[in-house]
Amino acid sequence: MHPFSYERPADVAQAVALAQQPGARFIGGGTNLLDLMKNGVETPQRLIDVSRLPLAAITELPQGGLRIGALARNSDTANHPLVRQRYPLLSQAFLSGASPQLRNMATVGGNLLQRTRCYYFYDTAFDKCNKRQPGSGCAALEGYNRIHAILGASEQCIATNPSDMSVALAALDAVVRVRGPNGERAIAMTDFHTLPGDTPQRDSVLQPGELILGVDLPPAMHADHSHYLKVRDRASYAFALVSVAAALRMENEVVREARIALGGVAHKPWRARQAEALLVGQALTPEVLDQCAAAAVAGAKGYEHNGFKIALAQRAITRALRKAGQTA
Repeated sequence: MHPFSYERPADVAQAVALAQQPGARFIGGGTNLLDLMKNGVETPQRLIDVSRLPLAAITELPQGGLRIGALARNSDTANHPLVRQRYPLLSQAFLSGASPQLRNMATVGGNLLQRTRCYYFYDTAFDKCNKRQPGSGCAALEGYNRIHAILGASEQCIATNPSDMSVALAALDAVVRVRGPNGERAIAMTDFHTLPGDTPQRDSVLQPGELILGVDLPPAMHADHSHYLKVRDRASYAFALVSVAAALRMENEVVREARIALGGVAHKPWRARQAEALLVGQALTPEVLDQCAAAAVAGAKGYEHNGFKIALAQRAITRALRKAGQTA
């Protein structure tokens, strides 16, 4: 491991100030960053430990929403009474990720920033990885790409975002609150992560030195009809091949509003807005579900080993929507 300095700020302002130093990185639970450092994938010069800052509270917002602090642990958030009652979709997503031990350490802010599990990114023995070494190429294009993207990829990178939580937050229209040297700003969850394009080394729109303060959830409208479905190679401690966050508002078995987000298929949580529009005003008949699922993967492109994801995603969408429609 490369040498680095360690600093523990007293408050948010000091944390942001310290992060303006070259090579600085924030660390909370460390469940992803420390692994990357051990493997030589990330080599920060300074670690800014924010784990003791007062950013772990989960509180109600005046308009009826919920604010989840960036340092709230995944397990605490998943089991919080207000999250379980008002946002069961988010609780399900948390509990489908990692293991109990990791969820006890991992934070909401860190979950937003976890990096891809692409084999070629994680293994420095492979020289070709534009995400790790911009301009070097993408080994996954011609390599083993079973877990890789089918939507929104580019010739520069076909890696996927691994977060379950982020898929649910995208479906719930959450907002990420951050603070940097120029003050605070709010970022829509659907805009927070980026597609690879020509800059696959960037995972999000965060500017250098910006600290995530928390996540705001709008008032709950889909608690009675939501479901998180994760398809993976084994029942626990595995990342999604495809996941679906489905949230519906229904009246008399007719969909009045729909939210669908996919995980495991793109460089960011993939919001299927065209598919959502097809559901509005419709009952969840097999024909409507099939049309919706096909629209959600319109434009998908499979590679040598992951073409199966296109059909898998459609089946997962149909199943998740059917389950969501029955949950009331």
